[in-house]
Amino acid sequence: MNYINTAYLVASALFIIGLRDLSHPRTAMRGNILGATGMLIAVLVTLFAGRIIGYAAILPGIVIGTVIGIIMAQKIPMTAIPQLVALFNGFGGGASVLVAGAAFAEAVVLQAQITKQLAIATAISGLIGAVTFWGSLLAFAKLQGITTEKAVRFPGQSLVNIILGVIILLIGALIVIYPDELWIYWILVALSSILGIMLVLPIGGADMPVIIALLNSYSGLAAAATGFVLSNNILIVSGALVGASGLILTKIMCKAMNRSFANCIFGQQNAAATETKVDDIYTGRVKSSTAEEVAIMLDTARRVVITPGYGMAVAHAQHAVKVLATLLQSRGVEVEFGIHPVAGRMPGHMNVLLAEAEIPYEKLKTMDEINPTFEQTDVVLVIGANDVVNPVARTEPRSPLAGMPILNVDKARSVVVIKRSLSPGFAGIPNPLFAAGNTVMLYGDGRQVVLDLVAAIGEL
Repeated sequence: MNYINTAYLVASALFIIGLRDLSHPRTAMRGNILGATGMLIAVLVTLFAGRIIGYAAILPGIVIGTVIGIIMAQKIPMTAIPQLVALFNGFGGGASVLVAGAAFAEAVVLQAQITKQLAIATAISGLIGAVTFWGSLLAFAKLQGITTEKAVRFPGQSLVNIILGVIILLIGALIVIYPDELWIYWILVALSSILGIMLVLPIGGADMPVIIALLNSYSGLAAAATGFVLSNNILIVSGALVGASGLILTKIMCKAMNRSFANCIFGQQNAAATETKVDDIYTGRVKSSTAEEVAIMLDTARRVVITPGYGMAVAHAQHAVKVLATLLQSRGVEVEFGIHPVAGRMPGHMNVLLAEAEIPYEKLKTMDEINPTFEQTDVVLVIGANDVVNPVARTEPRSPLAGMPILNVDKARSVVVIKRSLSPGFAGIPNPLFAAGNTVMLYGDGRQVVLDLVAAIGEL
């Protein structure tokens, strides 16, 4: 057994080092490889040293899962990565429910002594795993457009959640008191599934980055609980690492979006509304421009900041943006990128896209780094961003974005917004930036518009 614990220790070390490396774009790829290697070691050791009755079902499952994973990783578009992450979170939670349930059922059927640790860990795994599975499926459906992205609320929703949570806790206590009654576990799983849906239902598209991080944490906590059910050290360690890192990330996201961490956990995100009408903001104030006019602005600027958003991801414009930035730099223009932590639909979405285009890491500036420099910026090029540059976050206390830290692009000398239309962002509210006196709109597909700018600058 010593070699098993030694292998698990090595795998745990690889997980920890991998997580550390994932904290910076330069080392993120290495972190992924180290984490995957650690998991490979853990799986192989468990397969060869565990109580495996037969490999007839396990090996085909590994092969099928590997094939599906490779295909999904290669085929999934970058814009759909948040949905994929939500699915992975859900699968982790669902696996925890089934594995813990199977281990508990085995103990009941064999009439083995069921300890309090086993009963409590099984109840926790069923609760968190079911919440994660169904909550993640609903998050996937919202992100994929299968159901509405808007927050769905009804009177007394919070009270219903509290009552449901209390009932689930009481049923969990029954599992400990009557460990031989397997059916109680599945009732807990069913009610927890409903709770998972109820917690994600009132979350709108604007808050999805926070929920994805939270569900990621839940999947880790469910795995850790299942580790206690199986008395498997590596599952406990890896689950705890994912759970803790997910909670830390959730807290960072809540701070970035000015959301309450407690409200996030209990599914009570901002319900504030704005009474401002679109016509009151946009009519007679929005100015459109052409690629040729904007090209002159960019070519004569000393400093340009590019702020990408989800629209850039949809348009697959990151490579065109790299070409534009390189061209401007060759003409003596200082170019940097202002990255909001929740731009897009998941944490780090824009960093991943820009890294894919091989844009130098030192050019990617965080919100705290870039905000003090906007007043000294000649032109800000907003590509597909909306909520993360919306000034109402600073000015309207009843707005869904109220208090959310934003990129203060409106303080630059000139702002160019590349968008298909004046449609609102995930928060569903108009953006006064589009009608500001120092802003011009450049309508069209993000990738094509950027390529048009490159061509226009080349002709100057």
